[in-house]
Amino acid sequence: MHLHLDAVGGVAGDMFIAAMLDAFPEQREAMLAAIRAAGLPPEVRCDVVEHRDHALTGLRFVVDDPHDHAHRHAHAHGLEHHHDETPFAQICDRLRAAPLAPDVRERAIHMFTLLAQVEGRIHGMSTERVSFHELGGWDSIADIVGAAALIEALREATWSVSTLPLGAGRTRTAHGMLPVPSPAATALLAGYEFADDGHSGERVTPTGAAILRHVGATQRRERQTRRLVRAGYGFGTSTLPGLSNVLRVIAYEPAEQPSLQDRVAQIAFEVDDQTPEDLAIGLDRLRAHPAVLDVLQAPAFGKKGRMVVQVQVLAQPEAVDDVAAACFTETATLGLRWQIVERRVLPRSQVSADSGGRVLRVKTAQRPGATTAKVESDDLISVAGGREARDSLRRAAETAVLKKDG
Repeated sequence: MHLHLDAVGGVAGDMFIAAMLDAFPEQREAMLAAIRAAGLPPEVRCDVVEHRDHALTGLRFVVDDPHDHAHRHAHAHGLEHHHDETPFAQICDRLRAAPLAPDVRERAIHMFTLLAQVEGRIHGMSTERVSFHELGGWDSIADIVGAAALIEALREATWSVSTLPLGAGRTRTAHGMLPVPSPAATALLAGYEFADDGHSGERVTPTGAAILRHVGATQRRERQTRRLVRAGYGFGTSTLPGLSNVLRVIAYEPAEQPSLQDRVAQIAFEVDDQTPEDLAIGLDRLRAHPAVLDVLQAPAFGKKGRMVVQVQVLAQPEAVDDVAAACFTETATLGLRWQIVERRVLPRSQVSADSGGRVLRVKTAQRPGATTAKVESDDLISVAGGREARDSLRRAAETAVLKKDG
């Protein structure tokens, strides 16, 4: 399954949980049990409530911590207030001692570690010495443990996220007013694409950023065909003018197709000053390269009306540099072009078939609704006898393979 996060309003821990539970309501009780197991005091209540924002409806995840009301009241009126600090080490010790499933525990600790690492870099201290203010509250612990439980429940999923909203302005923290996106979120989301949609406020929180980094959400657009199976809408606490403050999760499953999609490196160049004999030897050596999938050549007219040979090499993407060096070694070209392209291929295999006492290699391909087979041409060439004998062997070998496969 593939899960895509559409950050319409932004990404925050509570929005992630709400969107996931809207799409996967069967995970609600297990997730709430994991949060309770993390040690939340009885007076801290967690609830999942229905919510409407502009034209959309979905869920909100609410953590009601009476101790935190004083903090919010002080912030709202600009008053000084003592902020409790929770050491990173204390949070890890608390999670290790909690009766959580091991994988859920490790995921939660990993997300807190990501946050502690960036906070340490920002404030110039080691990770072990970091203490959390807002992120050490029970609401943040509930968000991270709840997210860890949901991610683990769908552990085989892959993740992607849309372009992230930039936001604008300042956010009030224990360290004073900080720019948006916050320094912690900025550090965690280096390399991600952002866009300014004209709405201000904190749009991606540090907790939301830690979740994205933990699941390895990519922003690469996949062109493969997929089947949409679920969708969920999770809302945040703030409101945006004319826009729902929502995170949407869309769940996809691979469409049932006989072909497979992958990526290859396509290297192209021309040769106009190498003898045909020498070029043929060089291209054969390229074909034998372990990272080369295929080599094609075609005649063309080049500059000054010269006849040239156009060469195209398909290779494994991770071996572009190695294959390019081989192209320069085996041919007379002075330059080449390359790109990573997507391709779709049929599942295929090679088997052996006994045809009249002769063992022939047969290539099979799984086509939509059918399996085709073809005898390796080199094996037929090596067979003694005329063309009719070879054709008879070919038909007998292919028939034997198709019967066995069917």
